[in-house]
Amino acid sequence: MTMDFDALLLSRLQFAFTIAFHIIFPSFTIGLASYLAVLEGLWLTTRNEAFKTLYLFWIKIFALSFGMGVVSGVVMSYQLGTNWSVFSAVASPVIGPLFAYEVLTAFFLEASFLGVMLFGWKKVGPGLHFAATTLVAVGTVISAFWIIAANSWMQYPEGFTTLADGTLRATDFWQVVFTRTFPERLTHMLLAAYLTTALEVGGASAWRLLRNAADPESRIALRMAIGMFAIVAPLQLFVGDLSGKEVMEVQPAKLAAIEAFWETRTEQPFHVAAWPDRAIEGNRWELSIPRLGSWITAGDAQAEVKGLKDFPPEDRPPVAIVFWAFRVMVGLGVAMIGLGAWGVWLIWRSGGPERHPLYLRAAILMSPMGFVAVIAGWIVAEVGRQPWVITGVLRTRDAVSPIGAGEVSASLLAFMVVYAIVFSVGVLYILRLIAEGPRPVPAQDTEPPLKPRPPGYALGAAPDDPEGGPR
Repeated sequence: MTMDFDALLLSRLQFAFTIAFHIIFPSFTIGLASYLAVLEGLWLTTRNEAFKTLYLFWIKIFALSFGMGVVSGVVMSYQLGTNWSVFSAVASPVIGPLFAYEVLTAFFLEASFLGVMLFGWKKVGPGLHFAATTLVAVGTVISAFWIIAANSWMQYPEGFTTLADGTLRATDFWQVVFTRTFPERLTHMLLAAYLTTALEVGGASAWRLLRNAADPESRIALRMAIGMFAIVAPLQLFVGDLSGKEVMEVQPAKLAAIEAFWETRTEQPFHVAAWPDRAIEGNRWELSIPRLGSWITAGDAQAEVKGLKDFPPEDRPPVAIVFWAFRVMVGLGVAMIGLGAWGVWLIWRSGGPERHPLYLRAAILMSPMGFVAVIAGWIVAEVGRQPWVITGVLRTRDAVSPIGAGEVSASLLAFMVVYAIVFSVGVLYILRLIAEGPRPVPAQDTEPPLKPRPPGYALGAAPDDPEGGPR
């Protein structure tokens, strides 16, 4: 029994470790692909060379991030078979098609046009190249659609039946895809990706502006990032509130853990900070605002909200980690709103943020916080679902593969060593590129052809031949 528990714990730690690395790359590339499409569209519309310079700079970051995201995603899919084979056997008839559709409709689309996007500046016309960039951006959104659909079904399963052998079968595919929690969760994830990208772009631009306040590309990029903060961050808070109210209806135990509510009562307080303790079934101390908890969670200060004591101890999520992860996520969201409002005020009243080193330093400090918020949000969603891997259907302890702790610990150690080397090198190289900043490139090196190639052009044509003639 101890060995089984150890294998379960190590399998959970391994999946948490790998997904924490993986999620930072899709959350960045989803937003960055859309940002690249906007930059190229603006360049084609205005012919302002600053937009092309920014595009050619950020596409290098995108290519590296996309590659690391693919590699880390493949590792995660293997774990479903090695560490979570029971879950795969039980649930794959329902959510397996969702993963397959993600590959067929999203990954193939991205892979097909990524080459044109990366290497097609001198090979295809401007319209086709812009179409390739746009399709890659659309592919990243479609990928998020299917992954969030699968996860939302695991959070609140609908449209299925359980067979005599314990496996699940879909009875209504549309219900499987469009579960009750899916719209808010997809919107919340996409907005988080756009904010993460905006923070990175804003921080990189601020870094350059501290050294050269007249850098035109960085001035433009920072103002675009500020516009994203100002619009998307408040919208994210609104969508998050809608998602929280949905959680109260479909996952009340998770909601109780998020807010550290132990007793079921009306006029629940809002705990700004607390020390939840499962051993005493209460909070050892708390800093609270009376009645605000019911109003935030239910929209009514008089509403009754369930506490954790209404659920059997074996059905309660870990409270402390969920409680604090939620507050990290929300606190960073409020900071993003403040950063956007501050930036808009500086543009409106003070001539621009590039003249204010304090703001630039704040933007640099906030640049990695999008990733922190995304990981904190994932902890809330996934740890808050425990002890279920499929809510109300399959417990996590029953989903693990019949393997020993030794095998899992060996693979976990191997992952930690490999990730520490490979991803550290990749991230350091990305940071080095960001520190160098965008540099204008001679037009002849990157300009898409504005006229058809002459009839003599062939695959053997010299790439640096401006006439495109045969070698």
